[in-house]
Amino acid sequence: MLSNPFAALSASVPPAIMQIYIVAMALLVVAGTLLDIIHKQSATYFFNNWRKFTSRAQRQVSGGRMASLAVQTAVIDVMASGEFCNLQRRVAHLLTMYGFVIYLVTTVIMVFAYPTPAAPTPAAVVALWYIGILMVCAGGYWFWFFIRVDVVAEGHSPFRLVRADLFIVALVLSVTFALAWACVQAAGNAAWSYIFLGLYLIATTVLFGSIPWSKFSHMFFKPAAALEKRVAEANGTMSNLPPPADAPRKFGGGLKHARHY
Repeated sequence: MLSNPFAALSASVPPAIMQIYIVAMALLVVAGTLLDIIHKQSATYFFNNWRKFTSRAQRQVSGGRMASLAVQTAVIDVMASGEFCNLQRRVAHLLTMYGFVIYLVTTVIMVFAYPTPAAPTPAAVVALWYIGILMVCAGGYWFWFFIRVDVVAEGHSPFRLVRADLFIVALVLSVTFALAWACVQAAGNAAWSYIFLGLYLIATTVLFGSIPWSKFSHMFFKPAAALEKRVAEANGTMSNLPPPADAPRKFGGGLKHARHY
């Protein structure tokens, strides 16, 4: 039977410690994103570019039209990942994204609302926690082993890791160790439970602590870039943002699909 692994952990680790850890991870996300924005000057770029193509606008975009574009961006580009032209890549991304959201939300609920066995966790919350993990594993491993660029064909080792891989690797390892920890703990194996818990905490800390060097912060920048592109098209100004990386491109009169991580 599925159970709240954090409630069981409260027998040896005070719930307050688990709650402080989650707050610390949230602060790392905020600090890391701000540091990334300052270091890469992303906000400055977007605001300057916004003023530039707004000043060259051939027609005005009304408030209603702007609201419509914002909704389209949220639904198509964010919720449906419309930037991906390749169906397999889009499905893998959606599985990973929604699984991660479900996993995060249910983790917060279990740790803050049901931290001990004295407050029984609703079965739906526990089930969603496991479902979120499985969705991330399905999308993440699918991407890594079947959709990722064929590094062997490019003369690299299949085990080659670059900084761009940091986010997906840390994310998949974090949820994988979370699943292993929960299952081993439920089976009553204390030694392996603590081993997987330690690996889970290490991978999770790397995931949220490496934002300035990983692709984590892209989830905040991409909606802004998508909205900018839609507004530029609406006011008659062409944005200088590149097309989706896996969109068809012309090479020597033929069409080839760009391949990327």
